[in-house]
Amino acid sequence: MINGHIKQSAVRMFLYAFLAAGFLASNGLCAEAGKNANKSTDKKAEKDNRDEAYKKMELLAEAILCVKRNYVEDKDYEQIVNGALHGMLQALDSHSDFLDGEAFEDLQEDTKGKYGGIGLQVGMKDGILTVIAPIEDTPAYKAGIQSGDKIVEIDGDKTMKMKLENAVKKMRGQKGTTVVLTIRRADEDEFRKVTIVRDEVDVSSVKGATMMGNGVGYVRITQFTMPTSSLLDDALKKLKEQGMNALVLDLRNNPGGLLTSAIDVTQKFLAKDQVIVSTKGREGVMPKEEKNAKIDGAYKDMPMAVLVNWGSASASEIVAGALQDNKRAVIVGTTTYGKGSVQSVLPLKSGDGKAGLRLTTAKYYTPAGRMIHDKGIDPDVPVYISFKEWRDVQLKRMRAETPALLTKEEKEETKDVVDHQLQRACDLLQAMATIQAKDK
Repeated sequence: MINGHIKQSAVRMFLYAFLAAGFLASNGLCAEAGKNANKSTDKKAEKDNRDEAYKKMELLAEAILCVKRNYVEDKDYEQIVNGALHGMLQALDSHSDFLDGEAFEDLQEDTKGKYGGIGLQVGMKDGILTVIAPIEDTPAYKAGIQSGDKIVEIDGDKTMKMKLENAVKKMRGQKGTTVVLTIRRADEDEFRKVTIVRDEVDVSSVKGATMMGNGVGYVRITQFTMPTSSLLDDALKKLKEQGMNALVLDLRNNPGGLLTSAIDVTQKFLAKDQVIVSTKGREGVMPKEEKNAKIDGAYKDMPMAVLVNWGSASASEIVAGALQDNKRAVIVGTTTYGKGSVQSVLPLKSGDGKAGLRLTTAKYYTPAGRMIHDKGIDPDVPVYISFKEWRDVQLKRMRAETPALLTKEEKEETKDVVDHQLQRACDLLQAMATIQAKDK
């Protein structure tokens, strides 16, 4: 039993210093970040809230001092407070967290489409580190990692209580080094260990543009990055020149990316002012906000089918939901992942601009008001394929697009593989074209 008593006056002195340096500063900044919230908040209510915060945080201050004075190893206040901040944010949900300077840099790298590592998009699903999707042509993709795989260990370290940021950091590293993942797959009884050699991940976000026959074009978006919209413009223009009069947009295993990129892509297929997505936060803090098409899209009248699966998440769900609710496309495949929450990055002044919060502040809703988070987008035409069938489809695509990546045996195994989801989408578009022709 630990002896000694922390006097109330000492706790209060620490508390006031702690709050003056950190809490009040960050509270002011968070208020600045939420400019759209109610600007006429009653000053007395603000004072009451501040006083209540002082009272409630006495326990936190006492705990910090207790750890500092009595823990078996000497820890500085930065370590203790940062740990408390991580715990506080992660107790809210699996997407919120405290960000130090290094985490800020990692966040910037993710949106540029180029970084070092193995090419996995991961998240917490039911408290377990889960693969949302491997990014095409990356080491993880080539090693056979699949959407839905549970990552049990990284280099022998169990992931059960590992923070998401730490897991991502452990998987990243210098080009040429290896990482060993222990994977649990849904349809397998035993764990499998997969050794992956890290490489520079340079993502090409628009791939596979081709004509499928009968005027149906096909293009695949692997994730939404800054160049995606312009790359898609180029691909669609070439398909149009080849006689495209209907389009299959493939968003399978697309883990998401930038909201701005998803909006730019979606409005190519909508009429001006049609709703793309809305966000709703806590009442009185973050008002509902709608994103609408700013232009008449060049392809707003083109018949479309969109392919989705369990690896389609976040921004790809926004695109699919918008095209579905606006009756612009038929959605084919399986229910999507269901990652539809908004994380705002709020810098903290007390961190000298080198720290902040990634905080869930709202959730995404489709134009018809359907919440995406934890629900996903259900297809109009369900077409289920097994994990093995999906892997075979991916191998066949690699055989066509980058044959040098496959062994002779893999090429032979995939030559007769049929992508039933893509085939169904093409059949639907051709049937629609036939009906439209008869109506004329």
